[in-house]
Amino acid sequence: MADGLRTIHILTTDETLLAQGRAAASALEGWEISGVETVEGLLARPPVAGDVILIDKWLRGANVYEICRKLTGRARCRTFVLAEHGNQSGEAIAHFCGASGLMTRPITASQLREALADHAGPRPPLPQDARSKDSGRPELPEDLLKDIATERPNSSLVSALTDPETSLFNYAFLNYKLDEEFKRAQRFGEPLSCVMLGFEGQADSSVLSQLAGIILGASRDTDVLGRFDESSFLFLLPRTGPDGARVMAERVRSSAEESGLRDLVGDALQISVGISCAPHPDVRRREDLYAQARERFFAARQSGGGVVTGV
Repeated sequence: MADGLRTIHILTTDETLLAQGRAAASALEGWEISGVETVEGLLARPPVAGDVILIDKWLRGANVYEICRKLTGRARCRTFVLAEHGNQSGEAIAHFCGASGLMTRPITASQLREALADHAGPRPPLPQDARSKDSGRPELPEDLLKDIATERPNSSLVSALTDPETSLFNYAFLNYKLDEEFKRAQRFGEPLSCVMLGFEGQADSSVLSQLAGIILGASRDTDVLGRFDESSFLFLLPRTGPDGARVMAERVRSSAEESGLRDLVGDALQISVGISCAPHPDVRRREDLYAQARERFFAARQSGGGVVTGV
């Protein structure tokens, strides 16, 4: 802020976008534009209350929604995601990650004026469940997502993040969470288990839904549960070592057997499970954690089912 002006901070590496922002802000009284290329650079001189942050969805080398989460609680001003026109799920995901809303490119004076008028008050806080009790950092609230999935099954947010047949997280979001949970486990020196569970063949939607219900019943609120492909699932279990992961996996297997779940040809589902854990000498990257779980899953399936946790 200089000379009493409030500042619109644009987090981007796109000079064209910055030029659009400067042209739009010139038509607004009391506002100036500041360009910054990294979230670290932004936080080095934090925006003040009353400023606004615009985050370029196409920021090179960064995940815009992760940036939203990093800024939640650290930047005392409103935050908007800049996305392409027609983005159907962007606004819902932006709100989900703690941003005030979505703006579309190109930046115009009328769009800025409308956004600033509609969001004149302070940004609403995230629900209590959206904050880590230990670190104080924001987390994506899985409990909130489950509530939304129950109340608004056709919402764009649920469509963007979940598998329609099971209501568990989809492959794209699992990939995002694998990176996030692995980094968190490394940072705080906590165990993290990766579980791949599945069966051979195919099953209809009702069976998949029942199996998803069993999985949810055997899990904790902090576990990340998702559908990996047609016949397998991937789970991330924070603060859980191999023994705890095995207990969870065995609970799912036994419940599936007791429920008499069957595939499309009428055979009982033969559940196979592979488990990997960090920290481990052979797990240096998130890809190692996933690869070990998948390798052990295939080993369990080749042996006719069961749980494989290591060599």
